[in-house]
Amino acid sequence: MNTPPADAFEHVACYLCGARTADPLVTGEDDLTGKPGRFTFVKCRHCGLAYQNPRLTLAWVKHYYDDEYIAHRKKSDWGWLTPLYQRAMRKHDLAKLALVDRHVKLSPGQSVLDIGCGAGTFLLELIDRNHVTATGVDFKDLAHLPGFNRFDFRCGLLAEQKLAARSFSLITLWHFLEHDYDPASTLARCRDLLADDGRLVIEVPRLDSLSYRLYRERWPGLQAPQHTALYSRDTLIALVRKQGLVVEEHLPWGAFPAYFYLFTGLAFKLLRGRGLNLDRAILPYFIGQILLAPVLLFERRLNLAMQTIVCKRPL
Repeated sequence: MNTPPADAFEHVACYLCGARTADPLVTGEDDLTGKPGRFTFVKCRHCGLAYQNPRLTLAWVKHYYDDEYIAHRKKSDWGWLTPLYQRAMRKHDLAKLALVDRHVKLSPGQSVLDIGCGAGTFLLELIDRNHVTATGVDFKDLAHLPGFNRFDFRCGLLAEQKLAARSFSLITLWHFLEHDYDPASTLARCRDLLADDGRLVIEVPRLDSLSYRLYRERWPGLQAPQHTALYSRDTLIALVRKQGLVVEEHLPWGAFPAYFYLFTGLAFKLLRGRGLNLDRAILPYFIGQILLAPVLLFERRLNLAMQTIVCKRPL
């Protein structure tokens, strides 16, 4: 594809406070796929939120989400490494379940909503384990993927979906909010959709983390242009509270492995925007994971890359 033209971009106000005065923070590229373009993130002078400005229009950003985008990736055959790959993918979903279990005990028949559901594997794990009624929303049509006949899949934006108020015992946003073009409206809708005893679980990359300080413009958390906002602990908490949600817990880690950011950040530094070939990277990835295993044991104490916040409706 070609470099996006000037009219592919739009200027936006701060998602947190609405101000339009900001200072340049960092400029990134699509290091993951190598698609063309340079994308600037700024830091709001009033509240400190970092966000992409100007950003691509919705019509243009869709070109950066294809079948090889990591959350939508269909490939499952990795040769002799396939068992390791499958184990890593399931471990990720089980880590999500463990985070949910800290706050919600789901019973059969309760309703769960996953916004930005991607390949749907987390919902399928919940269905198998807890026998819940599940709904998944994603702006890309993924209905052809395995298992999508087992839950209610909605293609499109959350704002377009007709969903009953106060009907979900669990709503999850696993690495969705940093992609969102209107995060405040999404959080307000989640508040209204939560049952009185429900919980909202949000996981995003953490801007005030060790991996950002290491990699800066090659930090995988930039993921330009797909990521529209970069959240520190303070700006994430401020955003959810502004939408009337009560913060029950903030964690300096997440289900997504921080090692992925350490590995890909180094790869992005070396490749300088040429894109990461996942087929070639998978073996070095697993070798590096083994070598760094002693360090990764302390992931939850080191603020390496991720953050998770759990919210509920106000009393």
